[in-house]
Amino acid sequence: MIAKITTGRDFAGVVNYILDVKKAVEILMGEGIRLKNANSITKSFVSQTELNLRVTKPVGHISLDFSIQDKAKLSNEFMLKVADDYLTRMGVVNTQFVIARHFDKEHPHIHIIYNRVDNNGKTISSRNDRYRNEKICKELTRKYDLYFAQGKENVKIHRLKEPDKTKYEIYYSLKEIVPQCKNWSELEASLKAEGIAVRYKYRGNTQVVQGITFIKNNLKFNGSKVDRQFSYSKINYRLEQNKLQEYIEASKNLSHVYSFQQLIKEGFYQAAKDEQKQRNKGNYHRIKRQKKKRDGRKI
Repeated sequence: MIAKITTGRDFAGVVNYILDVKKAVEILMGEGIRLKNANSITKSFVSQTELNLRVTKPVGHISLDFSIQDKAKLSNEFMLKVADDYLTRMGVVNTQFVIARHFDKEHPHIHIIYNRVDNNGKTISSRNDRYRNEKICKELTRKYDLYFAQGKENVKIHRLKEPDKTKYEIYYSLKEIVPQCKNWSELEASLKAEGIAVRYKYRGNTQVVQGITFIKNNLKFNGSKVDRQFSYSKINYRLEQNKLQEYIEASKNLSHVYSFQQLIKEGFYQAAKDEQKQRNKGNYHRIKRQKKKRDGRKI
């Protein structure tokens, strides 16, 4: 299970999106909201924001996405149970919300709209949302025995929109190319063939590189934003390891060649020794036979 959480100013926009009939929507639950239609839902949310006009972004929107591997167990009741647990852990309590399920995509998912101005006019904090969201999703995935997706490997690029589409293209190119390169020149050349340019960020006026940016389709992404493993320092370490591994393999091959040559050399030496030994043995027998013949003569 993964979740995407955002905040905004306009309730009408997100309500209309969630209730879009093209998405085969089903409203599962509402709290403190008149669910008659999109207009009544929007008015209910807006009305409560007047309790605290200092909140400039009162709209909270969460998308909870589940793996298709779990489809059999994802009944509406089960998804509501997970959603309730998620909201409680995220501190989204004592406020208005609407939960709706969409059936427009292959994987099961639900959308949650909530009011960041709670029922008492207090603000529901969005501080560290990204960190807490990631942590809680992992906890709930384990708790409810849900499928752990393998990171970016299962993302369907053709269904993404920009800039995510280009970012994932860069990710896959780096994942394939970096293990094959031993230095930055090789990496830059290989990426260029994929339509990806590389720009370095330097420390002050020095030549010390402290960051890297990848550019494709006129879109720029810091290496660590593509993926943590593709920051400048981590790529540089991987390239050094690739070069070291090549050196180790080459040393092994040289060692094997040397050993083989030694075996051949020793083999020839031993063969020569054996041949000499046979010759000496033959000479010894000839000498003995001659001696016998000599001993048989009368003196």
